[in-house]
Amino acid sequence: MSYQVLARKWRPRKFAELVGQEHVVRALTNALDTGRMHHAYLFTGTRGVGKTTIARIFAKSLNCERGQSADPCGECPVCTAVDEGRFVDLLEIDAASNTGVDDVREVIENAQYAPSRGRFKVYLVDEVHMLSKNAFNALLKTLEEPPPHVKFLLATTDPQKLPVTVLSRCLKFNLKRLLPEQISGQMRHILAAENIAYEDSAIGELARAADGSLRDGLSLLDQAIAYGGGALHADDVRNMLGSVARGQVIGVLDALAAGDGERLLAECMQIASYSPDFGGVLDDIASVLHRLQLIQLIPGYRPEEDGADDSALAALAQRIAPEDVQLYYQIATAGRRDLALAPDARTGFEMALLRMLAFRPGDGAPAVHAERPAAASPAPAARPAAATPARPAAAAERRHESPPPRAPATPAPAVAAAPPTRDANGLPDWEALIERAGLRGPFGLLAQNAVLRERDGQTLVLALQPAHMSLAVEPMVSQMEERIGQALGERIRLRFVNSNLAAAAQTPAARAAQARDAAQAAAEQAIEGDPLVQSLKREFGARVVPQSVKPFDNESGAV
Repeated sequence: MSYQVLARKWRPRKFAELVGQEHVVRALTNALDTGRMHHAYLFTGTRGVGKTTIARIFAKSLNCERGQSADPCGECPVCTAVDEGRFVDLLEIDAASNTGVDDVREVIENAQYAPSRGRFKVYLVDEVHMLSKNAFNALLKTLEEPPPHVKFLLATTDPQKLPVTVLSRCLKFNLKRLLPEQISGQMRHILAAENIAYEDSAIGELARAADGSLRDGLSLLDQAIAYGGGALHADDVRNMLGSVARGQVIGVLDALAAGDGERLLAECMQIASYSPDFGGVLDDIASVLHRLQLIQLIPGYRPEEDGADDSALAALAQRIAPEDVQLYYQIATAGRRDLALAPDARTGFEMALLRMLAFRPGDGAPAVHAERPAAASPAPAARPAAATPARPAAAAERRHESPPPRAPATPAPAVAAAPPTRDANGLPDWEALIERAGLRGPFGLLAQNAVLRERDGQTLVLALQPAHMSLAVEPMVSQMEERIGQALGERIRLRFVNSNLAAAAQTPAARAAQARDAAQAAAEQAIEGDPLVQSLKREFGARVVPQSVKPFDNESGAV
């Protein structure tokens, strides 16, 4: 006996066997049981969700020899013939290849004749939207007033292309895309019945790749079983699909949370070694970020998929501020859309992750402070105790204890209770306004890289470099408008325009960077001139590692 693919072997033969689509099953079941049946039904939905399957079950229910009901016997000659595709009174028409008016005229002429074996003659027209305009016109009269022994079952993936005159003559049922959980549940049922070994994570990969279509999912399942030599292993499935493990996605986000560019690049290289679909990897990153946000913002939320990664997700949710998750999600989805514009897919993928790293908000404190080199002798008495360096781990801990993180440190003006000062042209002091409005995290990042150009009525025109324009989108802009409006005591609008290089040098972020560079240079010069350092150089051949010298904030004593 020849092998039958899983999608055909496990095609539902009763309404009770259908996965999902309960809303359609309920309506059709009630209609069959009460005898209140329409003459034309339209089933819409994406491929592989059960449109033609439901139509065939409906045809069996109408013509079962044991009586019309929503539960056909499945054993009589009529039910068997329908299942095998040879029931003479079920006429399946592929509109994609029979689009002309002559094909429809043949249907109309045959519709007047009584059924040969069953109670009803059923016309199942698949992809009905492919019919020509003339064919639709020829069908309309019969579709509106068919003989009592005729039922029309129309199926389409694109109902928008159907004439309203056809839509108005049909009962319409919209079939839903199946959830990954529904697809994975059916796969487990089939594998258990087929006595095939599998790994849960492999099922999850296939269910997500099915993209809402059970038929596509079962086709992938067939392919994966063949690929794995009769078993289903997660590594084999990922290799087949060109996807990566969920743990690798978490590794990328963990490197971003730590601000570790070197480790982030290493994660990218490891992912690239699998030659994956980089668009799919960005989709996976967005999916994990979605779960992180649910964990963060929905009290008591538990992931629907239990797995080894749940504890890692929970830990990651504590390390990344909620607004940063939103920013990373936006960058991931935008990067997915822009992959086609990149020189190559890997470059576009890496740039999306580097954009997340570049836009990663700071903790609001100066990044570093002047650190005295270690020495055997005690530190000079003039050195304040606050000069003890805060290690990176301590700084990271402090950053994640109180999200949301603050915007990168800038020489912040004193914030007074009065509204921000204005210049001769009536423009508010932009840096003071940022502080007064409390723009932190992604809002602070956007504001710190903008220059207030002019005011046009109630609109503030902000110059922004093209590299940062992707941040100036809804809902971020509207929330900024609300905060700035509260700070100014009036309703305002923000309009962002591309800036030139000269304007970029005037941003608060650029001035803060210049101030940090100057502080860094002064700190290095001070260390080099320190008598203790000079003594260590002379006596022990010591040298100063430039990256270890950190400017000290005399005001806060913070890192």
